[in-house]
Amino acid sequence: MDVENLSNGEKKKLALQFILLFGLVSALGDITYEGARSVQGPYLAYLGASVGIIGLVSGLGEFLAYGLRLVSGYFVDKTGKPWSIAILGYGMLVSVPLLALAGHWQLAAVFVFLERTGKALRSPAKDAMLSYATKQVGTGMGFGIHEAIDQIGGIIGPLLFTATLAMTNSYKIGFNLMWIPAILTVVVLLAARSNVPHPTLLEDSLDAENEKRSVTIKLPRTFWVYSLFIFFSVLGFAHFQVIAYHLIHRGVVAQEFVPTLYAIAMAVDAVVALLVGKLYDKMGFAFLLVLPILTLPVVFLGFSLNFWHVVFGVVLWGSVMAMHETIMRAGIADIIPKEQRGRAYGIFNTLYGLSWLIGSTLMGFLYESSVRSIFVFVIVAEVIAVIIFLRFRLSLQGVARG
Repeated sequence: MDVENLSNGEKKKLALQFILLFGLVSALGDITYEGARSVQGPYLAYLGASVGIIGLVSGLGEFLAYGLRLVSGYFVDKTGKPWSIAILGYGMLVSVPLLALAGHWQLAAVFVFLERTGKALRSPAKDAMLSYATKQVGTGMGFGIHEAIDQIGGIIGPLLFTATLAMTNSYKIGFNLMWIPAILTVVVLLAARSNVPHPTLLEDSLDAENEKRSVTIKLPRTFWVYSLFIFFSVLGFAHFQVIAYHLIHRGVVAQEFVPTLYAIAMAVDAVVALLVGKLYDKMGFAFLLVLPILTLPVVFLGFSLNFWHVVFGVVLWGSVMAMHETIMRAGIADIIPKEQRGRAYGIFNTLYGLSWLIGSTLMGFLYESSVRSIFVFVIVAEVIAVIIFLRFRLSLQGVARG
């Protein structure tokens, strides 16, 4: 399709179709890998792994999923072939159903690492291509629509695997079932590429000044200030697994109820994503201040001993997660020229993953001391985030004046 010759209305319609198609791709991908991740720990234990090994495999997997985005993001911009990188990354979802063949935990760990590597490969390419399309419908709304569809898969995957285990009591049958969404993911991805082979054309051409700026080697200073703000905002955001440990350890909820709480959080994420996306498009970067403000009460509620406080905390956790997946990514699209977005998303996601890893690890160790020490840590992190946000707004004003 000759995108360049389309009218503005036709280009907007095509962009929306592209966002919806990529939402379906992500949803199918989530059914595949979120389904597997919901039983990853128990499956590794079933194959003979110790608790320490399970923690190590999970930690290394997440490090690969975020750390390698720095490299893949660079190659997205360097090669100008986001589709090839995305197809390779989504193709590695086949490592999920291949888990059915693992006879020992070492081979299962290899498949886990391959899936997480695939996640690292495809994410910057996906975010960059989506950013071009979101410019036609609003960056916040565009990423919000994608996230809402994406989270449907995040809900279906674990529930599907749970139902399979309940009926068959077999991990292998569950993993083999994942061949269906894994294959469909690639099929829909290829359909999206056929429909829009050059998604960069969905974004209007840059003016001469921005065009010149886009080819500079260094990313703008505003990007680094923005990334630092996100780093401290996420630093104080507790990982769900840390909260889940508290709930079970202190007997706040029964162990079997924890997956239900996670499903509630994912459902909230899907609904809130659309709302915050629209608000971001209306209010601009000022809306980002909501991130540290809402992150702060998550730990106070999540680490409570009151059941209903915890439920509200989980709802709030899902809401903040929706912001992470929508307006955080939208902000990059509004700061960085399109020719540099692959690298920018790679760096951004690496810092995001590093922050979450450091923050959650510290909270885990602090929990052994006292919950109050977690509260102090989070307050400090979010106050710093607010201070950096104010500096970020000043840097934006400086760019506008320049």
